[in-house]
Amino acid sequence: MPDYSALVSVDLHNDSQPNRSYDIAIAAHSLKHLGAKLLEIGLGKKSKKVLIVSNPVIYKHYGETVTASLHDAGFDVAHLILPAGERFKTANSLQKIYDAALAHRLERSSAIVALGGGVIGDMSGYAAATWLRGIDLIQVPTTLLAMVDSAIGGKTGINHPQGKNLIGAFYQPRLVWIDPEVLKTLPAREFRSAMAEVIKYGVIWDRELFNLLTQCDRLDRLSYISAELLQAILYRCAKAKAEVVSKDEKEGNLRAILNYGHTVGHAIESVTNYRLYNHGEGVGLGMVIAGAIAVEMDMWSANDQAQQLALITKARLPQTLPADIDIEAIVATLSTDKKVEAGQVRFILPTAIGSVTLSDRVTSEMVKQNLRKIIV
Repeated sequence: MPDYSALVSVDLHNDSQPNRSYDIAIAAHSLKHLGAKLLEIGLGKKSKKVLIVSNPVIYKHYGETVTASLHDAGFDVAHLILPAGERFKTANSLQKIYDAALAHRLERSSAIVALGGGVIGDMSGYAAATWLRGIDLIQVPTTLLAMVDSAIGGKTGINHPQGKNLIGAFYQPRLVWIDPEVLKTLPAREFRSAMAEVIKYGVIWDRELFNLLTQCDRLDRLSYISAELLQAILYRCAKAKAEVVSKDEKEGNLRAILNYGHTVGHAIESVTNYRLYNHGEGVGLGMVIAGAIAVEMDMWSANDQAQQLALITKARLPQTLPADIDIEAIVATLSTDKKVEAGQVRFILPTAIGSVTLSDRVTSEMVKQNLRKIIV
C-alpha cells in the first residue's frame, strides 16, 4: 500500500449514525492499490459486486488499472461508460446507472466506484444514495476540480433543465482516493478552470493557500505548478473542505460559504446551456461579480479584489461575457438557486482574504449593473 503522505479525515458523527467519517487519501501511483484499500475499510465482506461508472476518455486512460486492482482484491466488477460533459448530468444518465446496477444485481452491501470528474462523481453519488436506499460509494476523482472540491463532502445530484444541481442528496462516500498522477492527462482547459475552486478556498478559508498561489507566476497549466505546490493545493483544499463539512454537513449555515462564486456562476452556466463555459469558468466569473459587489457594498477592499483578479488572471480564466449574453435570463435563473430563502437569494461575499459572509442584501439591479461592466 502507498505511504499516505497526505491523509485528511472528514469527521462526521451523529446520534443515529455514530460514525460516518471517512478518509481523503492523496498519494501518487495509488490507483493500483484501490482494491486492497477497499478490503481494508471493510468492503467485500458480504457482497463483492462493484460497479465502476466513468466516461470514455477517463476509462481509456485508467479503467484497466482500477479494474485490475479490484479484480486482484476479489471484487466482481461491472462497468458503465457515460458521455462526458455537464449537459449529460441528467435524469436520463441517472437511469442508465440504475439499469446497470440492476443488470449487475448490486446489493445493499455492494458499491459504486465513481471514476471521473465532478459530473461522474455527482451522478454516481446520487445513484448510490438512492439505489436500494443507499449503497457504498467510492470517489476516485480524476480532475483537479473533483479532487479539491466535488468529490469531497457528500453533495450528489443531477441537473434540472431549468437549473443546476436542483435534484440531489447529501450522501457521504466511504473513501475519496486521489492519485495526482492522473492530472498529467487532464486537458489544459480543465486544469485551469479548476483553479477557480482552488482560488475560492484561498478567499473563503485559507489565506496561506492564497499567498502560496500569489507566489506562482502562472496557474493555468500543470507544468507551471511545482510538485510541492500541487501537494499543498490538494492537501489544503481537502483540509479546508473537510473542516467546513465536519462543522456543517448539510449546509445549515457555514457550508454555504463553499458556494462562493457559484451563485452567479451556476446561472451563467445554465443560461449558456453548459456549452460556452464549464463549471470552473462559471465560478471564476461568479467570483469576479461577487468581489465587485462586495467592494461596492464596502465589505472588502479594492486591493483585495485586485489580488483576487490577479490570481484569476494567472489561471487564464475568463473575466468577461459576450455581448449577446442575456443578463435578464441570468438574474431570473438566480431565483432557482438552492440558496434562496424566503424568495431572497443569499450571496456569499468576501470581507477579507480568507474570510467571507452570507448576505441577503444583494439586489437584482446590483447584479445586473456588475454583469454589464464585464460585457465586451
